[in-house]
Amino acid sequence: MTRPLLLRYEASVVDVEALPASHAEVAFIGRSNVGKSSLLNALAGEEQLARVSSKPGRTQVLTCFRVEDTGATLIDCPGFGYAKVSKEQRAGFAAMVERYLLEREVLRCALLLVDGEVGPTDSDLGMLEWLRENQRTHLVVATKLDKLKRSQRAKRQKELAASCGLGLEEIAWVSSSEHLGIPALRERVRAYLKLRG
Repeated sequence: MTRPLLLRYEASVVDVEALPASHAEVAFIGRSNVGKSSLLNALAGEEQLARVSSKPGRTQVLTCFRVEDTGATLIDCPGFGYAKVSKEQRAGFAAMVERYLLEREVLRCALLLVDGEVGPTDSDLGMLEWLRENQRTHLVVATKLDKLKRSQRAKRQKELAASCGLGLEEIAWVSSSEHLGIPALRERVRAYLKLRG
């Protein structure tokens, strides 16, 4: 089993320029309630590092976590989709995330989290297309694998991969609650950040 990523909370900001300095960064993006905070906690082997809420849209800032005193960082981005905020606020979050993804020079990869149980929504596919068009390095991470019956998993994995225009091996499947796929994803994050295991 891989060693958890040692993370510590560093800052929450609404402006890209206010983010702490970093030499390498991985971002977590996805719809509201897709499990970004739960995944961060699972990667760190902690339950309370990132704030988890049953209410969609709880994360409304760019939240920065420092990795293992290495100078590398992970960023939890505001969720897109059905956050219970005004249209103006939603547009503001989208603009902030887009600006971050385009301008942050130390960004090595954006992890696009998709709900593995329901599959990619139009919002997910729109974000995936945007990442491709803007040539941003990214990885699709399908969350909530535990919500699928074992008998349904292979079929669902093929459907999700096809919807995203990807091969099966190009998607990381995880369950934060049951720790499925977490060790492998930790290693991928370490590789993006050029950290030793």
